[in-house]
This record gives sequence, structure tokens and C-alpha cells, in this order.
Amino acid sequence: MSTPATTPVLHLWDGERDRGAARVSWQDGRITAVESAEGAPEYSLIPGLIDTHVHLDASATPGADWLTWPLITPAAERSLHVAAHARRAAAAGVTTLRDLSGSEVQYAVARALEAGLIPGPRLLVHGPVGMTAGHGDLFTPPHYPHRPPVADSPDECRKLVRQWARAGADGIKIYTSGGVLSMGDKVGWRNQTDAEIAATVDEAHALGMLVAAHTHSAEGVDIALRFEVDSLEHGTGIEERHWETLIERNVPIAPTLLINDAIADRRIPVSDEAAEKARAVVIERDANFTGAAAAGVRFVLGTDANGVMVRFGDQLEELRLMKTAFSWSSERALIAGTSDAADAVRLTGTTGRLKAGLGADFLVVRGKPWQDIETLRPENLVAVVARGELVAGALPL
Repeated sequence: MSTPATTPVLHLWDGERDRGAARVSWQDGRITAVESAEGAPEYSLIPGLIDTHVHLDASATPGADWLTWPLITPAAERSLHVAAHARRAAAAGVTTLRDLSGSEVQYAVARALEAGLIPGPRLLVHGPVGMTAGHGDLFTPPHYPHRPPVADSPDECRKLVRQWARAGADGIKIYTSGGVLSMGDKVGWRNQTDAEIAATVDEAHALGMLVAAHTHSAEGVDIALRFEVDSLEHGTGIEERHWETLIERNVPIAPTLLINDAIADRRIPVSDEAAEKARAVVIERDANFTGAAAAGVRFVLGTDANGVMVRFGDQLEELRLMKTAFSWSSERALIAGTSDAADAVRLTGTTGRLKAGLGADFLVVRGKPWQDIETLRPENLVAVVARGELVAGALPL
């Protein structure tokens, strides 16, 4: 049992509203009390951020090639880089991550974090179920023999879902369109048949797992909604005809704004093919997202961060982009990165809010980011606590 701890008096935003001056106490990774207090605190306290869409299995060493590094690096070594990325994210204020392309590497790190072997964020991992020559398969060169698993029939889909469940997956990722960075891929390509997708979603839901659907096309959104997935990843092809269903089902969408802008503008080294696809995606996205957000379609923080195109820490910039793109208030943007993101990944009773019984995942910051999201910058992070452990900075006296 750990020693009980209490913050000094801070200005508390609890994930939903301003609570004024307060103290928060915690022990063994859980908040034990939130108590109102008197005073005019210098610093503020907010929940840790939750990124619902990341990819940790990339080199944490600057300059490594993002495409070839995972292919030539042993799993044991890769796990250290996954842990390094996770810790960098936590130090930047992201205390919960969901990796949407998991393997034994991410599962091992998630278990180590959960057991407290290394301090760091909460980590959820989804196992991918895609087809031969699908988006997930086309990150590996055609003749390279060591490939991630694929599924090419309804029975293979069910089997792969079960294998991921046995490995410890928190959920499943599917593909209902092609993608941007996959080699030789076309955004409009169909990925798997209706029967394959139906089998995957049915088996995942039967095992109590969420299903996240990668999609960049209107047809991909149609397919994802027809089979009742639990979230849309990217969601570029959302059209007005989708709004009613999305709102009725309250489907969360990770818009991944920053990465597609960066690829389209070639702020990072990418192929001509990837840049061209990203430019088309951004044009379609910008035409579709503003109206969707105004109509009440649900967007939550999801960046597609892998430490290269989007660094772990750029989540703060993504929230500012979401505020601007969706004409939101600062508080609405912060909700999308905390309490609503927690709800989207079934962590309502675990984190995302600051109240007794939930995880001690919080940030001490300068300024009041729920009033002005521009103040939520790395230089204004005073301290980060994840799972009750200080992972960056120092708690004020």
C-alpha cells in the first residue's frame, strides 16, 4: 500500500466543469477525495489527456526509418521503444493511450504498465483484422516473409479475433477503406467483404470487445455503420446523410487532423504517393467535418501519433486544431480529450474525470485551459501524475 498524498489547493476542472479551488487526495493509484477549499490558487488541475488512436511500435530513436525499422528490429528490442514512447506521451500530459495496431510487443508493455513494473500511462491495445493486400498488410513490402497476420474468409476473421482476445487485446481494429501511408494502396479500395466484416464485428462483440473502424471514404462509413462498429478512425468520408445515424448512436470519431495535414504539406519526408493521397483526404475532410461538428457529431481526441509524423506530446496541438476546425469553445475541446475520450473507450469508471474512486491521472498546469486552450502547452505543464505516480515535473508545495 502506497503512502496517501494530497495536492495543494489548486483550481480544479474535473473533466466536465470548473469546480473552483480544491484539493485532491489519492492513494494506491486512486483518487480518495476531492474537497473544496479556500484561496486563489496559482496553478490549475485537470484530468490527464486520453489519445484514442496511436501507434507505439515505431523507433523512439530520432532519424530511424519509420517504415523499415519495425520489420528489421526484434520484438524484444521494439518493446523498449514502445515503452519509451508511452513514457514520453505521459510526460507530455497524455496519461491514457489506445494503440490501434497491436501485437505481442504492445501487449507486453501494456501488462508491464498495468503491473506497475514501469511508471507510465494506461495503455489499451486493439488487435487488427484485415485482408491480404489490405491497408494493414501494405505497410510490409510484397516479398518480405515476416508479415503481420491477415484474415481472408469469415472463418479466418473469427479465428483471428479469438487469437487477439487470447493474447490480451482490449478491442479489434478493422478497415473499411484503403489508407494514406500504406504502399500501393488506394483510399477507395474495399477492404474485406461484407461477410468477413460481419464475422469480425460479431465475434468481437460476442467477446465483449470494442471495434474501431479505419475509414477514409463515404462507402467505408456506410459499411462501418451498417455493421455497427463502435468508433470511426479518421472518418474522412462522413457526409450529411450519415449525421443522423452517427448522432443517434453517439459514435465517437477520431479525426486525426494533424497527421494528415503534415503528410499533405510534406512537413515530414513521405512518398509522392502518400502526399497526393493525403491532399485528397484533407480536401474531403475539410468539406465534411465542419458541418458534422455543428450538427452534433461526436469527435474525440485521436491523433494517429507514432512518434514520427505526430510526436507523443503533439496531442496538445491536436486539441487546438480541433477547437479551430469544429468552432468549439476551449472547454468543449478539453472535454473531447478527457472525459468524452474516456467514455469512448469504456474507461468511464476508470479515468477521464477527477472524482473519488477514479484513477489518479491528472495534470498540474499554469493557466486555465478550459477557458483558453492556447495555454495548454508543454512549457505550462508543472506536473503529470499517471496511475498515482509522478511521471513528469514536480508537484507544487
